[in-house]
Amino acid sequence: MPDIEIIIIGGGLAGSEAAWQCAKHGVKVRLYEMRPAVMTPAHRTGLLAELVCSNSLKSNSPTTASGILKDEMRKLDSLIMRAADANTVPAGEALAVDRDKFAAVVTEELERHPNINIVREEITSIPQNRLKVVATGPLTSDALSAEISAITGEQHFYFYDAIAPIIDAESIDYDKVYRASRYGKGEEAYINCPLNRMEYDAFWEALISAEKAPCREWENIKFFEGCLPVEELAARGRRTLAFGPLKPVGLVDPRVGKRPYAVVQLRQENVEATMYGLVGFQTRLKWPEQKRVFRMIPGLENAEFIQYGAVHRNTYINSPKLLMRTLQLKKSPSLLLAGQLTGVEGYLESAAIGLLAGINVARLAQGKLPVEAPRETMMGALASFLIEPEPKSFQPMNANFAILPPIIPKPHDKEERRRLLIERAHTVFAEWVEGL
Repeated sequence: MPDIEIIIIGGGLAGSEAAWQCAKHGVKVRLYEMRPAVMTPAHRTGLLAELVCSNSLKSNSPTTASGILKDEMRKLDSLIMRAADANTVPAGEALAVDRDKFAAVVTEELERHPNINIVREEITSIPQNRLKVVATGPLTSDALSAEISAITGEQHFYFYDAIAPIIDAESIDYDKVYRASRYGKGEEAYINCPLNRMEYDAFWEALISAEKAPCREWENIKFFEGCLPVEELAARGRRTLAFGPLKPVGLVDPRVGKRPYAVVQLRQENVEATMYGLVGFQTRLKWPEQKRVFRMIPGLENAEFIQYGAVHRNTYINSPKLLMRTLQLKKSPSLLLAGQLTGVEGYLESAAIGLLAGINVARLAQGKLPVEAPRETMMGALASFLIEPEPKSFQPMNANFAILPPIIPKPHDKEERRRLLIERAHTVFAEWVEGL
């Protein structure tokens, strides 16, 4: 095999996974990460694969779209999944991790791999005549964004994303909250702050009138529908939160034997259980307003904020116009793109696309043809989603059953349809992996 060194730019989830896949296939990698020398508005450490918005990688249930994707990634020896599984914190059916321990494991594994050389510096131009993967994520620097625009001949798309606040566990009033997971699934992983109707209405009024932090004044503010700031969601109607992130279904308060009018859930952020995040509370409120409004939640009257919520701009390209299903750029096949930059949304999805990019760039380095994950698998469906929509209507997407090809003939029963989709995904994926 030729002694080729792959260039990977970006040490987030996608770049880390791509580097791991290359290295374990015997290909040398030079992984560039600008942190900690140059920080982003959202990161706080120099660790690789640092989680920013939350510590949850969604449901671990094998009957969910994210559960299928996790299973596929595990079967391909995903470093991200290995680190996540080793650093879990209680979260019911969800896979949530201790952020720092998770990122530390990824960093240590990559640092000690003999095929990986990590370079801590900002890349402002993409090397030519080299195989490379750009996985700089939603917070791509201005200089590199300009470089990508010049190569593709396209302006980036963007949307705004927000981070939820994290509070000190010792500052919670445990006399006013209770532990439970929705419908009793899994351990009692969440701290639940119950609100009666009067408390909910007062909270809603304060939330929609609170002062927000400004975004760039010259930009049309666009938020990703799957991760709306809580105040944006609240502005859609008085009861929107009660049917959304504050829905009380499946969360009976054992102290009174009935469910509250609304519930704010707190999810454990670290193994030591000293930090809890407010679930679904991504926000762009100014920090003093976060303290004032969120302390109206029962049990959080004296909450100490370890991290305030914040808003940041996410960047992604027009993948249907620019990419092949192998994640190669049409105009420059030696350049592969991965992660949220391609237009997938979510930690898990970003890592999955990074995994595919890593496999393909390694194959190219070894003189092999790149591969396409089958459309019937969740990983393949995500990759297909990146190229199939009309370019004008392209928006970020999470893993979900709707992106899988339908079962023909279509069963009338929803559960039966899902069962057949899952069964087919597992079968097709196993056959594909055997042929790699």
